[in-house]
Amino acid sequence: MVTNIILKNTDSECMKSEPKTCLDLFAGAGGLTEGLRQAGFRSVFANEISPAYSETLKNNHTDSEIETGDIRSLDAAKIRKRLRFAKGELDLLAGGPPCQGFSVNAPVRSTEDERNHLFLDYLKFVEAFNPKVVLIENVPGMISFEKGQTVSDILACLRQLGYDAAVRVLYAAHYGVPQMRWRTIFIANRIGIDPADMFPIPSHFALGRANFTTRYLGRSLVIDAKTLDYLPKNVTVAQALSDLPIIANGGGADVMPYAKKPETDYQRYMRKNAEVIYNHMSAGLGKANLDRLPHIPPGGSWRDIPFDLLPTGMKRARRSDHTKRYGRLHPEGIGSTILTKCDPHWGTYIHHEQDRIISVREAARIQSFPDKFRFYGSLTEQYEQVGNAVPPLFAKAIGEAIMPYLLDAEVAEKPQKLWHIPQMQLPLAEKVLAENIA
Repeated sequence: MVTNIILKNTDSECMKSEPKTCLDLFAGAGGLTEGLRQAGFRSVFANEISPAYSETLKNNHTDSEIETGDIRSLDAAKIRKRLRFAKGELDLLAGGPPCQGFSVNAPVRSTEDERNHLFLDYLKFVEAFNPKVVLIENVPGMISFEKGQTVSDILACLRQLGYDAAVRVLYAAHYGVPQMRWRTIFIANRIGIDPADMFPIPSHFALGRANFTTRYLGRSLVIDAKTLDYLPKNVTVAQALSDLPIIANGGGADVMPYAKKPETDYQRYMRKNAEVIYNHMSAGLGKANLDRLPHIPPGGSWRDIPFDLLPTGMKRARRSDHTKRYGRLHPEGIGSTILTKCDPHWGTYIHHEQDRIISVREAARIQSFPDKFRFYGSLTEQYEQVGNAVPPLFAKAIGEAIMPYLLDAEVAEKPQKLWHIPQMQLPLAEKVLAENIA
């Protein structure tokens, strides 16, 4: 049975009569927005460049202003005035701007690399709104990018804008998400709080191998999972998916009834306020792939497929290579990282019991999207939206860790310091700020 430890609050108990406000930039389909909403924040504005993603945002966050378009075409100061926010009034500015191309020491500067422009435009919103807290999420691989210089420059830019900032790499499975997903998280604030205190404390014990650099300036940015073995075990694939209807390869429907009652706490949480299932459709596989699936047991992979049925390229592969290709989910395991295309040739996306790949809804369940959250666009676009999203339960945990510091009555009650790392001297970035922000 899934524990209630992270699911006890369907909407955060931190929430008071006046919800704390947030903006979400590079919002995608709205996973971060949804998680922050569950943590008690009110999203007042979100920006997303993709029309299909934006349609999903608009339909699931009807009380938020959604701006569809390139962030580089937006005037942050005008948006603040249109939203009737005084400078410094916004509680939280969140988003996932591309950061890998940003560095004050990089040979190619922002005028030639559009990734740099995007992060600098994010900083322009920080400057225009002067929010109390800033949240940035990115891929874990950025820790090693340019030998850590990009991370140093991001922290330095936030400091130059008046914020105390810290960075960590978090594992989504530690926060009740049934998935092997790591994300780099920056948290910064200008309210006098050590940002190390604002990272969420894990609620679940989950093992996961980090296949990326986990150290920055000689210190680890991840929590040692062995120290969490006193916590309830991670949510499993079966605990996440076992109540969903059986569908055929390439089958399912955009709207369909539930086939049975929920069996776990996780399923009950996912189904709250949902009367039907949305997006329970599976992309179809061809005959060659369908012939391979019956040979793959739960937890198995391409190694279990008879040699004569393997794709030509896989016949030349070593047994130690491509460990997740043609993987079938294990009912007692954690879901594989959901990507933008649940193709068995890419990873572990075969249903744990049925001979097909997981549906959009099953991918969304593994990402912790509630069942009432409906995705729009083509089937391909729906899979992409799910794969690109921040898991809502993960975002909720971050939002709930930040929330007490925004509520004056609860600031004095600080959480356990699992994340504290002493302040480090970092290079400053006055030049890039002077040229691109002011």
